[in-house]
Amino acid sequence: MSSSNDNILIKSTAKRNGLTTLLIGVVVLFLASIALAIAPKWLFLPVIFAISGAIVTMLVGWFKIREPEHSLLISRDTVSYQHRCGQWRLSWDDIQRIDCPRVSRGLEMNTLELVGFKLKRYDEFLLTISPRLASHIIMEQRPLLIHSQNKDCSSGGCYSSSLFEDKPFKLENGQMLTGIKAILANRMTAVRDALGYDVFIAASELDREPQAFVGLLRDCQIARLREPV
Repeated sequence: MSSSNDNILIKSTAKRNGLTTLLIGVVVLFLASIALAIAPKWLFLPVIFAISGAIVTMLVGWFKIREPEHSLLISRDTVSYQHRCGQWRLSWDDIQRIDCPRVSRGLEMNTLELVGFKLKRYDEFLLTISPRLASHIIMEQRPLLIHSQNKDCSSGGCYSSSLFEDKPFKLENGQMLTGIKAILANRMTAVRDALGYDVFIAASELDREPQAFVGLLRDCQIARLREPV
């Protein structure tokens, strides 16, 4: 975490060691390529596995490097999320509740490795989010919705009619949304009914444990409420 004036910048754990991971993949690929040319035939298969692993390592490093330098920016007025697919922004005035969602597993309640935001209204979030990031979130939330609706669905492949809710969505300001943003709005409504929250941040996007991050956000929210009007 770092701060700039009154802003708090959060760097995700997923961003760490990107260049190192990429360089390791390059070195392993180089050495494995040399080994492929000089190694005896009985080592052919292990070398191929090493080359495959090196390529995967390079891809992981490349995707880490592509991620924004900071995943979240917390200011006096907003919480902004940055992703390679785009960004979204939440006003503190629109945030009703912040916590880690929980799901029931038999007689136990399990806390998910997520931070959830329950919103008072969807307008600003949906109007500022990019269509590309909206598509990404829809795919991310699919397992959440499936598991919460069908406790016996361990594979995540169960059918749910709410996954295909593409009807228009009306914002509080009267604007009608269609297309990908309408699908996202309807998905958020369904996930709220299931888990109690509308927007989620994965633990990998944070620089600390989700519950500790919830504490930070709550402190920021309280500090804002105490500011003189």
